[in-house]
Amino acid sequence: MRILVQKFGGTSVKDLSCMKQVLEKVKKGLAEGYKMVVILSARAGETNRLLALCSEYSPAPDAAECDSLVSTGEQVSTALFAMLLKDAGLKARSLLGFQIPICTNDAYGKARIVSVDKTRILQMLAEYDVLVIAGFQGLTPDGRISTLGRGGSDTSAVAVAAALNASRCDIYTDVEGVFTTDPNIASNARKLDFISYDEMLEMASMGSKVLEIRSVEFAKKYKVPVQVRSTFSDAPGTMLIQEDKKMEHVLVSGVALDRDQARITLRNCPDRPGVSARIFGPLSEANVTVDMIVQNPSRDGVTDMTFTVARKELKKALSIVEGTKLNGMSGMEVKHDSNVCKVSVIGVGMRNHAGVAAKAFDTLARENINILLISTSEIKISCLIEEKYAELAVRMLHDAFKLGEGAE
Repeated sequence: MRILVQKFGGTSVKDLSCMKQVLEKVKKGLAEGYKMVVILSARAGETNRLLALCSEYSPAPDAAECDSLVSTGEQVSTALFAMLLKDAGLKARSLLGFQIPICTNDAYGKARIVSVDKTRILQMLAEYDVLVIAGFQGLTPDGRISTLGRGGSDTSAVAVAAALNASRCDIYTDVEGVFTTDPNIASNARKLDFISYDEMLEMASMGSKVLEIRSVEFAKKYKVPVQVRSTFSDAPGTMLIQEDKKMEHVLVSGVALDRDQARITLRNCPDRPGVSARIFGPLSEANVTVDMIVQNPSRDGVTDMTFTVARKELKKALSIVEGTKLNGMSGMEVKHDSNVCKVSVIGVGMRNHAGVAAKAFDTLARENINILLISTSEIKISCLIEEKYAELAVRMLHDAFKLGEGAE
């Protein structure tokens, strides 16, 4: 059985006209001899509407009940699209996450997939030509509905494709693929025909909105062929592939911008063993993801520590840190700033070429852009800067590494 998984985001299913275009993509897959598994997001704007409803009814909505409500957006999409398929004469039906089940942990609002039971899906594919599965949804160990967080339908799609050993997983969006940077910022941004899993992981983690990072992790781990392409065009997309030798000749593949950044600085922290654990342990237990971390040299037994979190988690992080301050570190001073962003230069070619960091830093310096924090990996360099310089920094770095060359 040849299986093709297709995932369609909120803008692709926002209304009847868009869903009819999705229908044509599904028909094309069937004509090519595939059994089709279609993963759908909620219609554009629906998740935000439901989250606002949660906040309207409760100042601090229960996370499990919030997931139960928010998950209904995908239920609407799948039911409506299954109706379209049936009216077109196709053998199809919809499935919700718990009916498979897609099993997750109980971190409501950003649950992680633990397993996908492929047995029911394969049984139903023997009977139906198209299965329409609600993305974003899962089932906790105690039988409650969970959601996977923003972009979670991407993760659902790749996880299902991995479980089914699908021929390919096509992620359909409102853009034609993965670009060297955001085309809305740099008009000469160029679509990439191929990108390595590692580069896409870095781009996703650094703010690229094309794919959710956990979907890329699944794709890399299980070697799922993933193609990013547009619902509204027949143009070929961008394929995620294993890194190969010719990729190493390309110094930089892309520049990513992440505006969802907030900086917390802890001044006068005691400089002794165990302090970092006391600060970051409670943050981890509260599912607050910490990104960049820098500790200054010690002075008179104290030090300063700076780290970044997502803006939506700033309030929670500050509350936790203040609690730590009361617990034996009363001399610590807490500062924060949410007017920052992160710009990153990414490319597997960095592994074998020197000078990328120097070029990036020089480019920002020539524009009088101050670097607040720096973090690196083998294939990326990230700089925290003031948000007012965000788009200028992206354009300058994009041009400095000649990423727009060849763009029409």
